[in-house]
Amino acid sequence: MTRNNTCPQPEHYGDATVPAFGYELIRNLLIPELLGKETASILYWSGRKIARQYPLDNEQQIIDFFDQAGWGVLEQVNKEKNKMTFECSSPLVESRIKDYSDSSSFALESGFIAEQIQRQTGCVAESYMETKTGRQKKVIFLIKWDVKDPVGTEN
Repeated sequence: MTRNNTCPQPEHYGDATVPAFGYELIRNLLIPELLGKETASILYWSGRKIARQYPLDNEQQIIDFFDQAGWGVLEQVNKEKNKMTFECSSPLVESRIKDYSDSSSFALESGFIAEQIQRQTGCVAESYMETKTGRQKKVIFLIKWDVKDPVGTEN
């Protein structure tokens, strides 16, 4: 049960239904307990590792991956020459922000997006996140890259 004594809704994997409660126990209680103050950093780099295991060719595939992974509804809200912005929301994301505001981290998702955009642009990319805790609880991911810093080149 979450901190407000209600159970999260089940998530679906193929034909199977898996309670989100188990995922939330691991994600918001166990991992921070094991990793301590390094949680966000380790999750960010783990997200980048997952992205290398699941290379995607465009932003729409990233959006689809978020949906399939149960990470939330990802929407691209802005794209410029060297940066783009995504917003992520869902009932589970809202619950995580509300119920685990002190320990909730979206660093895994942030690292995943950064690595995918780095792969797609061919330039070193980093992702920065902001959690909105107001009326509309959501996560904003700002991804920036430098066209003068291509991946795989040495100075």
